[in-house]
Amino acid sequence: MNLPCYIDLDQARQVLAEMGLELNPRQMKRAADKDATGQRKLPFFVDPIDGRLKIEKGTLVRIYQELQAQAENRSRI
Repeated sequence: MNLPCYIDLDQARQVLAEMGLELNPRQMKRAADKDATGQRKLPFFVDPIDGRLKIEKGTLVRIYQELQAQAENRSRI
């Protein structure tokens, strides 16, 4: 069983950069901030201990892998 690994915004940027997705800090913050309806583009949450935004590393990677698979499936003729 793998334990969850919670990462902050900067660490999430590093994980995405390792996958070839270079985002600047502003882009990452926009993905984590709530929109007008109170929803986030990515499932970040406020850590109750330190008050910073966190996301589970495996969830972040899985979201991008699923989106890639969907794009590949749609592009097949």
